[in-house]
Amino acid sequence: MSGMVERGGAPVGYLSELGPVEAGAVLYLRLWNDGDAARTEVWSDFARHLGSTEGRHALGAFEELCALCARHCRRPLMRHHVTCKCLGADESCFATFIGYASEGQREDALLLAMTLVRPDIAPILAALAEEFGLALRRMTSRTPAGTPRKAGPNAPRTLH
Repeated sequence: MSGMVERGGAPVGYLSELGPVEAGAVLYLRLWNDGDAARTEVWSDFARHLGSTEGRHALGAFEELCALCARHCRRPLMRHHVTCKCLGADESCFATFIGYASEGQREDALLLAMTLVRPDIAPILAALAEEFGLALRRMTSRTPAGTPRKAGPNAPRTLH
């Protein structure tokens, strides 16, 4: 069975296909697990975009979210390298989870949380994901002038 990609690490897409909140969630997850220097980079980004106080609060939610995942995930989350353009299956689930939470779609976020951790931990994880996701939304909400905003959730979408 050598040469097989572990299921959670299998590429399912590209980071460039994600929205800014979801892509940010994946990149910060990768950085957080890439060592102390990368964790300092995460803190710097949060502080630069949100200010010291709000950045520290967002970082605390993200840190606790990562700690709960490390302690209670059904299996370790597979991640790609920080600079990899691919999106792994576990990363896609994490991105979608944070995206739902950031949009206030609590039931969907909770359902995804239950695929990651035990049911008794899932509500805590979902609440932390909402705090972190809302912080990412604030960090990415500054759209340059002249850039069109994405259509709302009820707009018709063509997938292929």
